[in-house]
Amino acid sequence: MTTNENTTTTAQHTPRMFLHQLAPEVQKAMYALHQAATKGLEPSLVELVLIRASQLNHCAFCLDMHTKDAVKAGETTERIMLLSAWEEAHGIYTEKERAALALTEAVTVLTDGFVPDEVYDRAAAHFEPEELARLISTIVTINSWNRIAVTTRLAPGAYEPRG
Repeated sequence: MTTNENTTTTAQHTPRMFLHQLAPEVQKAMYALHQAATKGLEPSLVELVLIRASQLNHCAFCLDMHTKDAVKAGETTERIMLLSAWEEAHGIYTEKERAALALTEAVTVLTDGFVPDEVYDRAAAHFEPEELARLISTIVTINSWNRIAVTTRLAPGAYEPRG
């Protein structure tokens, strides 16, 4: 039997705190880090990286935010929907995007304790050194945002893109 009412998880998904209100200087620093990291990177590539890391981290708040931002920026629904299976979605993502997504996964999921040379070298072949530094910084930043949102249980749904 299926029901639309979800009473068992409602309390679990109430935000624990609003970090941006309690530590506004941290929020401001995180935002500045994000701005610095993404400077000069293709906006569509950035959104794909932000979405993929958020998928891996199970961050519903960030998924809500970045899928909306991606659509507003012109990203296609098809590419967003196939992102969790990007490796099998041949012809959907460029080789540069695929290299960035592989690096995103390796940096986000450090279960092996390292980023494999093959993954790093693949990304380095598609990005100039400064771009690669910014890409790595973008991946690190979204992982930090994901951890804040998941830990504080920010609820998805209310975010509206600016502009």
